[in-house]
Amino acid sequence: MKKDSYAARLWQNVKRHKGLYLMILPIVAYYLVFCYYPMYGAQIAFRDYTPKLGVLHSPWAGLKHFAEFFKSVYFERLIRNTLSINLKNLLFGFPAPILLALLLNEVRSQGYKKFVQTVSYMPHFISTVVIAGMVLQFTATDGFLTQLMTLFGYPKQNLMMNPSFFQPIYVISDIWQGIGWGSIIYIAAIAGINSELYEAARMDGAGRWKQMIHVTLPGILPTIITMFILRVGNMMNLGFEKIILLYNSSIYETADVISTYVYRKGLVDQSYSFSTAVGLFNSVINLTLLFIANKLCKRLTEHSLW
Repeated sequence: MKKDSYAARLWQNVKRHKGLYLMILPIVAYYLVFCYYPMYGAQIAFRDYTPKLGVLHSPWAGLKHFAEFFKSVYFERLIRNTLSINLKNLLFGFPAPILLALLLNEVRSQGYKKFVQTVSYMPHFISTVVIAGMVLQFTATDGFLTQLMTLFGYPKQNLMMNPSFFQPIYVISDIWQGIGWGSIIYIAAIAGINSELYEAARMDGAGRWKQMIHVTLPGILPTIITMFILRVGNMMNLGFEKIILLYNSSIYETADVISTYVYRKGLVDQSYSFSTAVGLFNSVINLTLLFIANKLCKRLTEHSLW
C-alpha cells in the first residue's frame, strides 16, 4: 500500500513538473550509459579477459592482476608521481580560485571586475591540445619561459626534457587554465552572504580585511569544505590527455602517472584485464580518501557532504 502511495505521488510529481524531469533526463542517461553501465565490465579485472570469449566466458583469475601490479617495478613510481602532482595541485591550485574570488569581491569598479573575470575564464575554454602546444612552445630551447629563466642563471635548455621541471610546469599550467572557472562557485557563494552581516561588521568598526576574515570566509566555508572533500576524493585521478601530449621518454621518471600507465597497458599493449585492475585499484583508493576526508572535515569543521 505504501509502495502504491509513493508511486502515485511520484507520478503526480512527474506530471506536474514534467519540464524539469525532461531537462534532467539527458544527464541521468549520460551517467547511466557512461558511469553505471561500464561497472558491469569491471569484473574483467578478476578474469583473464579476451575479446573472443567475452566478459562472462573469460577464465577467472582472482587477484592475479592486482598482485602483478603491486609487484611491478613501476608501482612505486606511479603512486609517487600521481600523489606528488595532485598534492602540488591541492596545495597551490585549490586555494587559487578562492583567493581570486575574495579579491574580485573587493573590487568596486564593475567594469574592471568584469574584465578580470572574462580574462581569467577564457583559458578554461581552450582545448587541451592547444594548451599543451603553448606549453611546449614556451618551454622549448628558444621559448619565452626558457629565455626568461636564463636571465636568472639557468642554462639554456628544453625544459620539458628535464624531469625536475615537468611537475611544476604542469601544475602552473593547470592553475592558469582553471583558476577563473573554479572561482565562479566561490563568487556565487559570496553573493549569497547576507549583506546585513557586512553592515553589522562595519558598525562594529571592522575594516575590509576584518570583514573578509570574519564574514566572507565563514560564509563560504561550507562551499570550501565541499569542494575540498571532492578534490581529495579525486586525489588519485589525473587526466592523462595533457600528460600524454606533454611528456616524452626522458621525463617518465616524474611524468608517468597511473592514468598514463593504464592507457599504455590497456590501449597500446591490449592488456585489458591488467589495466582494468589498475583502474579499479585507483577508484577504490579514491573512494577511501573521500570517506576519510569527509569524516575529518565533519569532525574538525562540522561541515561535510553527508
